[in-house]
Amino acid sequence: MRFALFLLIIFSVTAEATAIDRFKTFVRTTQSARASFEQKVHDRGGKLVQESKGSFVFLRPGRFRWVYAKPVDQLIVGDGERVWIYDRDLNQVTVRRVSRALGSTPAALLAGASDIEKAFELADAGGRDGLEWLEAKPREREAGFERIRMGFGVAGVEAMELTDHFGQTTMLRFSGLVRNPKVDPAEFRFEPPTGTDVLGEK
Repeated sequence: MRFALFLLIIFSVTAEATAIDRFKTFVRTTQSARASFEQKVHDRGGKLVQESKGSFVFLRPGRFRWVYAKPVDQLIVGDGERVWIYDRDLNQVTVRRVSRALGSTPAALLAGASDIEKAFELADAGGRDGLEWLEAKPREREAGFERIRMGFGVAGVEAMELTDHFGQTTMLRFSGLVRNPKVDPAEFRFEPPTGTDVLGEK
């Protein structure tokens, strides 16, 4: 589910645009971004089961760095070819090819190419909590989530809501986003620390 937390965006849009229009504008005009996030996870019954904070940066296509600061200690890096998930507490790295990891996952919406609708079915989801919502459903049945919703306010995308197949919901709130900053390519390189267990596709 944490991998699904790669969907982080806020961008300026006109008030008249639909949620789909706003999202397509983002894909077309935002090549890189950097921001902080707060995340809350609720179970099917609405009980809060986890809270965390962190930051992210991405550069299209397929490069991103997601850092959890509190309370988990996890780093997720997409280098354009592979996605590395490093859990320091477990001293373990999981690696997957970007083509497989991003084909129909939330990260495709964030750092993927412009052909998003090949992997997701997009629809306007109406207004709620003062925001206009976009819903994205993966076309692949094997995706690890049921749907993603992105909430647009005056400033742009202000929230994301991810629901998995077990009814668990992850809510993200974004702050301090900088669009199209100059990004150091070194941020998207990852070498597993010596002694770390590496699992998956190298």
